[in-house]
Amino acid sequence: MANSGLEIVGLILTLIGLIGTAASTGMPMWRVTAFIGENIIVFETRFEGLWMNCYRQADIRMQCKVYDSLLALPPDLQAARGLMCCALALGGLGLLIALLGLQCTSCINNDRAKRMVLIIAGIMIIMACICILIPVSWTGHVIIRDFYNPLVIDAQRRELGEALYIGWVSSAFFFVGGCMFLCCSLLSEDKGSERYVYTRNSNYITYPPQPLQPQRLSNPYGCLF
Repeated sequence: MANSGLEIVGLILTLIGLIGTAASTGMPMWRVTAFIGENIIVFETRFEGLWMNCYRQADIRMQCKVYDSLLALPPDLQAARGLMCCALALGGLGLLIALLGLQCTSCINNDRAKRMVLIIAGIMIIMACICILIPVSWTGHVIIRDFYNPLVIDAQRRELGEALYIGWVSSAFFFVGGCMFLCCSLLSEDKGSERYVYTRNSNYITYPPQPLQPQRLSNPYGCLF
């Protein structure tokens, strides 16, 4: 019963991580710059994401534009696109595979097959966590490095956007959910081993081997030696 509860908690954490990953991938708030120009009245905020860049000036509604060319993007942004898409694919497949291996589902009747399914799902979810951490941490490192670079002008400085924080939190949810699936598979294997040992011991006690009885030799001539 406790094992099933851990599986449900891991499923919920993985689902939350998948939703956060999708939000972080689509949000344009990866790089944010808010600066005040020479004229204090002019206030402009720029956002740069994986698929588009947006800007908002004063109280005007945000306007976004999709990138014209993929090859014109910086290398970290190109890698972030591919890795975030891989994270979404791995997280989604891991979530679907984990549904097949839950104790409360009857899609697979073999306990050993269910344990293998949970192990595969846990590994895929942890791989999705790694695929999120690489682009989010790389982009954060580049932003911090350029922010403290004295050669970069103020108009080109960027700050960490909300999408990066959502990506870090989503990777944490993926990691905890994947570890829970792996722990559940190991707990199920230990319980199966204990049940097998108990069954063998109980059979041995129920049906003990009969001791050998000494046989007395009979003399056909009716006399004792």
